[in-house]
Amino acid sequence: MVPFPTAARTALLALPLSLVAAACPVGVGRAEDKKTEEGWVQLFNGKDLTGWKIPDPPSGQFKAVKETKNAEGKVVAFVGVMKDGKDGTPGKEVVLWQVKDGLLVGGGPASHIFTEVEADDFKYRVEAKINDKGNSGQYFRTKFGPGFPQGYEAQINATHGDKIRTGSLYPSFAKVSDDDKKKILVTPEAPHKADEFFTQEVVAEGGRIQIFVNGKQTIDFTQEKPTYTKGHFALQGHDPGSIMTFKKVEYLPLKK
Repeated sequence: MVPFPTAARTALLALPLSLVAAACPVGVGRAEDKKTEEGWVQLFNGKDLTGWKIPDPPSGQFKAVKETKNAEGKVVAFVGVMKDGKDGTPGKEVVLWQVKDGLLVGGGPASHIFTEVEADDFKYRVEAKINDKGNSGQYFRTKFGPGFPQGYEAQINATHGDKIRTGSLYPSFAKVSDDDKKKILVTPEAPHKADEFFTQEVVAEGGRIQIFVNGKQTIDFTQEKPTYTKGHFALQGHDPGSIMTFKKVEYLPLKK
């Protein structure tokens, strides 16, 4: 630490407290911010797709997946190769997931990317944006494989034709009764607008699943015998009209 000169130190002591705070470098005295983030694991590093994988092919529409790498040899995009046409026309290549300007962006025909890591009990948080009429999902405790994942899904949807909106626990994890659907669905209005960033956080502890959007709880549901107890995290690209953007993807393991 470099000490202040005596004159400067004397002058600083004479300043009102508010001005002293303004004179301090940005970030000083922010220990409480670091504390709230302690233990969180960043699943997306903002630079490349390290720690992520995609089924090859991701669904029946594709015949393969190609990787695009940067100069350091890191994967920065997953490109889907569509099946050839009936007339033998080579299938076109479509960027499914890519890192763009520090953001994780998905689009194109339906696909899902999965984390290498698996977890059982955790907090799982994304800072995301979905386009108008777009549809995506924040999957957890899911199995790795093609097609729609087998696992739980926290919906991401502001204005898509599917009326199940962001903040919902999508009812595909089990045969859900009408009474339970009332407990897990947010409809017909989403708790955020299309094309604006929002935060969605899942808290999964045993059979209890809670969902929060921008800090407000939307779902608190307990499944007595959980369908899924451990698995990967995943993100959904739902259809060609959907563009999903993720600024942050992170999780906090919960101690048992």
